[in-house]
Amino acid sequence: MKGRGVTRADHDVVTYEVNGSVAVVTMNRPQYRNAQNSVMTYALDAAFQRAVEDDTVSVIVLAGSGEHFSAGHDIGTPERDHHVSYDNKAALWWDHVDKRGGDQRYAREMEVYLGMCRRWREIPKPMVAMVQGACIAGGLMLAWVCDLIVAADDAFFADPVVRMGIPGVEYFAHPWVLGPRFAKEILFTAERFTAARAYEVGMVNRVVSREALETATLELAERIAQMPAFGLALTKRAVNACEDQMGLRNGMESVFGLHHFAHAHNAETGSGSLGGMDVKVMAARNVTSG
Repeated sequence: MKGRGVTRADHDVVTYEVNGSVAVVTMNRPQYRNAQNSVMTYALDAAFQRAVEDDTVSVIVLAGSGEHFSAGHDIGTPERDHHVSYDNKAALWWDHVDKRGGDQRYAREMEVYLGMCRRWREIPKPMVAMVQGACIAGGLMLAWVCDLIVAADDAFFADPVVRMGIPGVEYFAHPWVLGPRFAKEILFTAERFTAARAYEVGMVNRVVSREALETATLELAERIAQMPAFGLALTKRAVNACEDQMGLRNGMESVFGLHHFAHAHNAETGSGSLGGMDVKVMAARNVTSG
């Protein structure tokens, strides 16, 4: 794709380009299935802010380079940077780097995971996720903060962190985007579900072939871009406000506490904060799409 304001480089963890009225923000760690380290998180935030402040941009598309949208949070690559300090932007809390135990985990995840996702959900411009391949755990969080999701027919989704003894990812939107019963099913079983199933339960808006994914997503984004910008911003705010009235924000806050209680329990029982799970163990326990 080519357009105005293009920022493309193989070494950039996030790339940015503008096509007409649409900004395309792309996660660019394909060698790690776009696993999200902190530098990617802050690069995403900078790209989203750039798009918000550009009056020529009406819609933002979030994409992942390579075969997969995102395999989730980085829990084991050589470039994992969980002990690195970044300027806090999402939560007014102290930095995690010089803290210990639960204090460190809570501070980091409030900022990088829950805080950033809440911040991005409130972006005043419509956001469309363009999803192919794996969209796992932290990948779900990124897709769910978007207003619409267009999925390739090869996309698959899962939140397997209950295998760690943890009740779902930090941005716990499951009951609202999946419905309570299906949310319990995918959490209780840790099974993958297909794009077709995600469409059935209303999690994704459209399912298209992998070959048509980019074209279909950009066409939808351009169609939305024809609407009045302020009207779109107010409409997004209205729907989000109603979703919060249905308990999303308060529920998420409660579950974030349970999430960290699980981390603490794991650490106290000697299995580490992730319950003895690492990338290799999680991959070995992977299940087929359902």
